[in-house]
Amino acid sequence: MTQKQYGARFGKLAVMKGFLVAEQLQQALHEQVDDDLANRPHRVIGAICFAHGWMTPSQIEEILNLMSKSREDAEAQ
Repeated sequence: MTQKQYGARFGKLAVMKGFLVAEQLQQALHEQVDDDLANRPHRVIGAICFAHGWMTPSQIEEILNLMSKSREDAEAQ
């Protein structure tokens, strides 16, 4: 399945909406991979961005709602 079938990813949407800049997303992805490789608990990108103060809870909720709508639209096709 392609990304279009799954819907847009959290980070890509956050950058497109202007909530994050590309460098912040890269850092968050790097931290997520480092956590996983070090066998630390997995953190989603939104949680990492919130911990750094880059995104507010309402911004995270907006992105999650967009992702949910995107998935619903894809499933309806």
